[in-house]
Amino acid sequence: MNTLNKYLFKQSLIPFLLSVAVITTVLFLQFLIRAVDRFLGKGLDALTIFEYLYLNLAWIIALSVPMSLLISSVMTFGRMAQQNEITALKSAGINLYNIIKPAILFGSLVGIGLCLFNNFILPEMNYNARLLARDIYKKKPELSIEPGYFVDMIPQYTMIVKEMDGKDFKDVKIFSKNQKSEQTTIYANQGSLSSDGNMITIDLMDGEIHEIDLSDYDYYRKIKFKTHQIMISMDELMLNRTTESNRTDREMRIPQMIDEIKRNKILISKIYERIENVKKEIGITNLNANTLESIQEEIEKLKQKQIEISSSENELNDDSIISNLEDKQYILSLTNNARQFKNEFTLIENYEKTNNKFKVEIHKKFTLALACVLFTMVGAPLGILVRNGGMTIASGLSIAFFLVYYILLIWGEQLADRNLLNPGLGSWLPNIILFISGMVILKLSNKKN
Repeated sequence: MNTLNKYLFKQSLIPFLLSVAVITTVLFLQFLIRAVDRFLGKGLDALTIFEYLYLNLAWIIALSVPMSLLISSVMTFGRMAQQNEITALKSAGINLYNIIKPAILFGSLVGIGLCLFNNFILPEMNYNARLLARDIYKKKPELSIEPGYFVDMIPQYTMIVKEMDGKDFKDVKIFSKNQKSEQTTIYANQGSLSSDGNMITIDLMDGEIHEIDLSDYDYYRKIKFKTHQIMISMDELMLNRTTESNRTDREMRIPQMIDEIKRNKILISKIYERIENVKKEIGITNLNANTLESIQEEIEKLKQKQIEISSSENELNDDSIISNLEDKQYILSLTNNARQFKNEFTLIENYEKTNNKFKVEIHKKFTLALACVLFTMVGAPLGILVRNGGMTIASGLSIAFFLVYYILLIWGEQLADRNLLNPGLGSWLPNIILFISGMVILKLSNKKN
């Protein structure tokens, strides 16, 4: 039996490595075609371009490994079924479950490796890839100007243009930044931005320069010009590497996400404390008023009650003007409180959605690893059923299964992010469906052979 296990293990390894190489290459070339515009014309050195491509290789590998296991399993067991090796093994008294056991073991080892990769390597590479992409985007800003959007990557200035034709633009506004003593604003009807050698040049025509002293607002100066030129050293636009930035859920390890979840829960509890304090201050005594809708209903009751009291007092009191003014102020205060409650519950909802994203990402570290085992469990009997280990059949069936799995994964993730589905259920639902499919296919293949 040990010899058989070694044989089946070896038969699974070679197709898997070939599948990883082919699928990774295809996905990488697709990414390269989409990303080539990001660094063309930026004057980047080959090492920076290579680093950018290398860092983005992480998510491609994380995607290609499970798909490769599925393809290699279909190919391996399809070829063995076609050459009657499966029939010979069953004739020797070895049942189908023992035949595919080495393949499942192989998938388990790959799954463990992918789990470690997704938790320790993938987040760091995603993080560094995003930082490098942002730094590349800032380089040579004349290639990144879009009408109607602020351009903030030019040192010392923020710029926005209304229309643009090639490198020429119309109706441009430029604002100085990081100026503590003086604020400068430039308006121009036309302009252009170009780079030559070590300089970035902004040529402006028919405009005005407005200057104001931030320490003395009485000082104000306006200058009209026919032509005006701003020159910036290219050294300031060299690729300066960003070293710090907030991480997203896909750029964190599990302990980091757990810490963020705990921090958000503490913030949520503090918000609930503020809500309870305000409820006591305005006189809401209903203990069941814990949601935004119920609190708003209580506030409306307080408003209505005050209106009724005011009406009865006005009939007995001649000084109704002062009374009406106090009532209006009280009702206005309740309206402001209602708005505050709405903002507080919106903040709670945002924190909960953020926590759901972290929870989904934590589950995904394990669900994608387990998917490697399940893809093997599906691919092996599927290959036996089709009895063809060819790349075309294997790829077609594998891509179909993988697309269904990936669609279910994205669907569950989005529902969980929106707080419409439990994060655990949304993350594990594709694996549950894949497991059921694998068991059905396994029983069908066992009956057929």
